[in-house]
Amino acid sequence: MNPSEYASLKLTTEQDGQLVFVELDHGRANEMGSTELSDWERLCHDLEAGQCRSLITYSRRRSRKGTPIFIAGANVTERKDWNETEVRSHVRRQRRVLQRLRHAPVFHIVLVDGVALGWGTEFLITGDYRISTQNGRFGLPETGLGILPGAGGTSELWSLIGVPQAMRLGMTGEQIGSTEALRIGLIQESVTELDEGLTRARALAQQVARRSPTAIAAFKAGVLASVGVAGPERMEIEAKAYEHCVQTGEAAIGRANFKAILGGEAVQWGPQVRFEP
Repeated sequence: MNPSEYASLKLTTEQDGQLVFVELDHGRANEMGSTELSDWERLCHDLEAGQCRSLITYSRRRSRKGTPIFIAGANVTERKDWNETEVRSHVRRQRRVLQRLRHAPVFHIVLVDGVALGWGTEFLITGDYRISTQNGRFGLPETGLGILPGAGGTSELWSLIGVPQAMRLGMTGEQIGSTEALRIGLIQESVTELDEGLTRARALAQQVARRSPTAIAAFKAGVLASVGVAGPERMEIEAKAYEHCVQTGEAAIGRANFKAILGGEAVQWGPQVRFEP
């Protein structure tokens, strides 16, 4: 993973590349456009290579008035001269990129500090765990602009917060803060300020780094593949994911080092082997 290859995303790594930080700092307000989508596609490719185990996405961006910004929305300015075909193609691309990031074989922690509207709220769908500071502001304003949330806000957000809350956000455009976001399940933790959130996210990532990369990736793939399917099919997905860990040798490593693992010692796991449900 080469940070210099990214035009809009500021990447740093820790733990020999096992932990990747993405700091959003582009455009006027971290809006998402074509350049940013290309960078996220490139990052998905790098994450799928298997070296990284955890990803932390955050922003320290501030407006001229000092308002914290995570992602203020999509870059609609670049679409000014686009025709309908170009717009439709671009939004379908947005949806594909976010779904690809959602299924990347890493533990993705999204840390919000400030405005996360439209695309910013939809981006939370890509997170496996979502933390917000008290500055977090969330909402889906799209229906007031004659469109609807098209990067997962319509098709996927309800699975995180339930149909009634998705209807509320999408149909009223009401903005909510971190306390309400925590109550409805849009985020899992609320912290006072950004650095506290980064400390918490790093602590979670350190725990992930001690575990089998193959087992973590298989667990995530198994959980996501089980959503919305019948019980017997869910059980079969789990069985195949478990057997994948056995067949790749990771279960044997775990058995051979059982006492060391219980004692908190680091174990040399094998390289990540992807599980495809």
